[in-house]
Parts: sequence; structure tokens; C-alpha cells
Amino acid sequence: MKPDARPSPARRVEAVVVGASAGGIEALLALLHGIPPPWRLPVVVVLHLPEGHQSHLAEIFAERLHMPVHEAADKMPVAPDSLYFAPPGYHLSIERDRCFSLSCEPPVHFSRPSIDVLMASAADAYGPALAGFLLTGANDDGAEGLLRIHMAGGITAVQDPEEAQIPTMPRAAIARHSPDHVLALRELRTLLLQLESAHAH
Repeated sequence: MKPDARPSPARRVEAVVVGASAGGIEALLALLHGIPPPWRLPVVVVLHLPEGHQSHLAEIFAERLHMPVHEAADKMPVAPDSLYFAPPGYHLSIERDRCFSLSCEPPVHFSRPSIDVLMASAADAYGPALAGFLLTGANDDGAEGLLRIHMAGGITAVQDPEEAQIPTMPRAAIARHSPDHVLALRELRTLLLQLESAHAH
């Protein structure tokens, strides 16, 4: 039986990490577009992109959102009010001092950046004060990372596979552990707003 498909009142977290692959740009825009300012919760995203291509994700989302948007850089501190994207061709980690780290380690699930790498490092950095969202995608990347967040006591949320453009990634995560929330994008958005509200108070 899948978890309750209604967002429950959220406890306080200090960061949100999001992973997506095929169909992820559209899903992420649906999750974030029109969120009212002020926004005070860092959101860090790995979206699978082809290596060797310049990413324009920061520019695309900066034009549409009411929050600062950045491509994460090595040693950059995680600011409390921003959206960050992993640059193409590098794994993105969050160190225990809450700064970003980039590496050229081998791909994970054929992906660099890897969702698993980001989520596992963020789970180590934030422990129970972390929420992980996994959206549409075509491979198993993110299933292990979401499990690591769960084991650290964080909140785990997965896009309902029945709604996802490509359901492989959400289904892999659900098969690996029972997420706290399995929700349509509209309900994931509600959960994200609850997390931000709890963080701000």
C-alpha cells in the first residue's frame, strides 16, 4: 500500500534536494512556478543533462521564478533563499559545512551529475533536517539517495508514477523503500510550500 496521497503538516527542514531526468524541466516548472516571495528554503536540483552541453537551466528558471537561481559552483555556500542547479558533467555534493563540492568521479547510473550522489551527501550534511523529492525520469538514479535520506531521518517524497511523464525513476524509489509521500505534482507543490512555511517559523 502506498503512503497517504495527501500532504501532511510538515516538520521543519533546512534544505530540499530534488532529482529528475526525462520530463524533469516541465515537472520542476510545475512544482516551482508562481511560488510567492519571500522564499527562505534552499532547493538544490540535479536534472540529468547531456555532457558537453552548456546548461541554461539557471537562466530559464530565473526568468520564471521569484527567487535567486544559481548554477552551483565548487565551495559556494548553500544560501537559505535560493534555487541551485548542478552543472553538467560534474557530480554535485553538499559538504558538512553546507558548501557545495564538484567532482569528476565516474558516472552513477550512467549519469554525472548523479541524483544519488547529491542526495546521499545532503543526507550526511543535514540529517533529519532534509527533504528529498524525486520526480519523473527514465533510470534508477535517486532511489538509493532517497533511501539514504530516509535512513538519516529526513522526509522523502516521490512523484506519483501514474502522473509522471516517465515513471521508471519514481517506481524504482518506491520499490527501494516506502516514501513518506507519493503525490501528484500539485500535491508535491503543496508539501513544498508547507516545508517552506515551517522553515520560516
